[in-house]
Amino acid sequence: MKILANDGISNSGIDALEKGGFEVLTTKVAQNQLENFINDNNIDAILVKNNTQVRQELIEACPSIKLIGISGVNTDNVDVEFAEDNGLHVINTPNATANAVAELVFAHLFGMARFLHSSNREMPLEGDTRFKDLKKAYASGLELRGKTLGIIGFEKTGQAVAKIALALGMNVIASDDRITGAPISIDFFNGQKVTINIETIDKDDVLEASDFITLHAPAQEEYIISGVEIEKMKDGVGIINTAKGGILHEVDLVKAIESGKVQFAGLDVFETEPTPAVQLLMNPEISLSPNIGSESIDAQERIGTELASQIIALLK
Repeated sequence: MKILANDGISNSGIDALEKGGFEVLTTKVAQNQLENFINDNNIDAILVKNNTQVRQELIEACPSIKLIGISGVNTDNVDVEFAEDNGLHVINTPNATANAVAELVFAHLFGMARFLHSSNREMPLEGDTRFKDLKKAYASGLELRGKTLGIIGFEKTGQAVAKIALALGMNVIASDDRITGAPISIDFFNGQKVTINIETIDKDDVLEASDFITLHAPAQEEYIISGVEIEKMKDGVGIINTAKGGILHEVDLVKAIESGKVQFAGLDVFETEPTPAVQLLMNPEISLSPNIGSESIDAQERIGTELASQIIALLK
């Protein structure tokens, strides 16, 4: 069987698939050439990230396809329901990316709490002439220990965030439309383990009680966080979105930062990717990254091996 990894796959994933008897093609095929390439090469499975669209038209035109594999959690670029209704397997890898995203949340959170996102801009420009002024400006940072972290969306990634927060000594509260709670196990280097059960609560309660709020919910028809929700938050709250562009109202966020209601924000995803609004890019109170939540080397290795194990189980 032939597998087209159109957006790439780790070497460990290739090795596992080849040992399982599959031929792996890593040619990057342009979207408008996919149909011909798949049919000409009799491709059995296609592996994609967000860059490649697998829509109904492509699925209908490529009868050899038996499986669609998606790196990470987001399945917006695939017509999942149509594919499954037509007998195709659709797989993704939510477990493989959860820790990578969670660590990025805390990269933003640590940086914002101690103004690193801003001081890293200013020090190269004025560190040698205004050192004492900068020290005074950035000397009022916060410690995370003892603060309350609110998690909106408590599936795998939200739970991975909770694990880090608990290990730091933070109070963790969470809301989710479907999950009523989860045991969060913190594994230590010496084999010891602590498990803490977290039961989800109402979203408004999370908004009102949190010092920092991090979003891990899927895209919905309406914003999850807009001006109405921000008004319910504590003054000086910090907001992080590494989940999905379009669930956080960016105009309302900027207004809230300008008014002082929100002290800072960390954004890895944007409504208008790949061209984020200039109001976000130029705002000194926003910590920015270019949608790299699941892009660690470790996560990509896990994605490859997890996809391989699922494919072998389903297609062999």
